[in-house]
Amino acid sequence: MRVTVAEIDTPHGPARAHLHPAGAPRAALVLGHGAGGGVGAPDLTAATRVAVEADVSVALVEQPYRVAGRRSPAPAAQLDAAWAAVVAHLRAGPFAGLELVTGGRSSGARVACRTADATRAVGLLCLAFPLQPARRRASGAQAPSRLPELDAVAVPVLVVQGARDPFGMPPDGPQRTVVQVAGDHSLRSDLPAVREAIARWLAGLLAP
Repeated sequence: MRVTVAEIDTPHGPARAHLHPAGAPRAALVLGHGAGGGVGAPDLTAATRVAVEADVSVALVEQPYRVAGRRSPAPAAQLDAAWAAVVAHLRAGPFAGLELVTGGRSSGARVACRTADATRAVGLLCLAFPLQPARRRASGAQAPSRLPELDAVAVPVLVVQGARDPFGMPPDGPQRTVVQVAGDHSLRSDLPAVREAIARWLAGLLAP
């Protein structure tokens, strides 16, 4: 697979898009990484393979903080602004004229949910959505659920979640399909099941 890497200016420094073009693309998929990980995560690699085989071009996006060599994520507002700038660049350039599906793993999925309207996504792919954050260390209190971020999305959503994910299991919704696979937050345990879920959902979402 021919892969090109493009550096894209954002309001918070350069981001990087790893472009995996399909031969005759009928849509494009833009995916972000987890908070402390990169675009080489096994589930992102699996999603890329499935999408390209389905004639969907893919961009795996590195946020500016990762490009700068930092592991600690930027604040949510900065992540969202950088993501929106990258998607706008891709929409005007290599993915011009294509319907866009956005998403990512963990933190990247949250960013895609919060920006779904701004990026005009036609669907969202959420890999290992971190539904319930850990208890706050200082007080021991339970932090609020992130379900409102999923519920606010007005287009079809696929969530692929490990059955033993310590961040919990999102519920199905009117336009939200949740597929449980074996394993935890890494989604490494059953990558064939991850690929199958994504392939089935993309086929339905992009059906003529």
